[in-house]
Amino acid sequence: MVVSTPDVVVSGLGAITPLGGTVDEFWAGLMAGRSGIRTLDTDWAAALPARLAAPMAVDPATWLDRVEARKLDRAMQAALVAARQAWADAHLDGQDLDPNRVAVVIGTGIGGVTTLLNNHDALHAKGYRHVSPRMVQMNMPNGSAAVVSIAFNARAGAYTPVSACASGAEAIAHALDLLRLDRADVVIAGGTEACIHPVTMAGFAQARAMSTRNDDPHHSSRPFDVGRDGFVLGEGAGILVVERAADAAARGQHAYARLAGAGITSDAHDMVAPHPDSEGQIRAIRAALRDAGLRPADIDHVNAHATSTPVGDRMEAGALRAVFDHAIVVSATKSMTGHLIGAAGAVEAIATVLAVRNDIAPPTPTLSEPEAGLGLNITRADPVPMPIRAALSDSFGFGGHNAAVIFSEL
Repeated sequence: MVVSTPDVVVSGLGAITPLGGTVDEFWAGLMAGRSGIRTLDTDWAAALPARLAAPMAVDPATWLDRVEARKLDRAMQAALVAARQAWADAHLDGQDLDPNRVAVVIGTGIGGVTTLLNNHDALHAKGYRHVSPRMVQMNMPNGSAAVVSIAFNARAGAYTPVSACASGAEAIAHALDLLRLDRADVVIAGGTEACIHPVTMAGFAQARAMSTRNDDPHHSSRPFDVGRDGFVLGEGAGILVVERAADAAARGQHAYARLAGAGITSDAHDMVAPHPDSEGQIRAIRAALRDAGLRPADIDHVNAHATSTPVGDRMEAGALRAVFDHAIVVSATKSMTGHLIGAAGAVEAIATVLAVRNDIAPPTPTLSEPEAGLGLNITRADPVPMPIRAALSDSFGFGGHNAAVIFSEL
């Protein structure tokens, strides 16, 4: 027996990123090839070998009530700001929604780590009475999903994928499942991260995963480039409102694109290194294609994970070559935003949705000399106008987490 699945669409978008405090600012920044990366001038960064970061262009606390902001970790603040944008964009205020049919899925790589570390410092410097009574709730990885579910009275579940850099994409995949399985009518889905801190920066630097191009921040994140030397840590949040196409149409809401399919796999290989044959990445992409009922030839564009690590980019290029045998157009938007860790997959999904809607592939402005043998058709300094019937966004995380989501035209 063949079971039909309902069409699912993206009806609302929200984002706060290194390129701006709204989706429109984020997209305009991408189209302009603008960089959100800068060299940190704080005292604690001075001794680090990698002093680059891509902080949010707007402090999320400025979008919130002062009392409200004080109760939330920075990652939670960003998630709530982006969720409110997406909810408003979907025109769901005033709709007769059953709260028991509204769900939240917000991924993160590390949760409220800056709250934890700052309170650790306060404990050792001043004693336990200086530890915030809100420290636990602000540190919890599920805190962002929880606060968003409270804000929108969403009672169909508040889920938190914690899958390193695949978290945001996994959240979108889980949202698709919730709608198809009839466990929700509306899902607020995405990812958030805010972990620019001396400890996290030092840890990534010690792992030799970060770019040390400190004197040239705007060209430091160089996906697929022969001169790439690591990623740049970014922060922000991306949120999508997804629902069944029929429900969106019934209330007259114009959707951005169809959420056509998703695939999730694990390498079961290494805590840091991807599988040497890109095997898990290939399976995730192919699973997303099967789920969407599409062939590789139906995909016109890929927003690549492309962190700018020497090994990671090479493995991803191999995966894309293994699946696609046509000159698919690839963009690497971390060249402008840096790596938003658990929020990356969600923010890049928004870029992919807008690429489909506007028929244009974002640029990869820092790509000067592609590594020989990658075999990919990667955008360069300028956006590439082109018909985009369907596009893939893939995300891969430490621990061997692989996620791929596909968006298609309506």
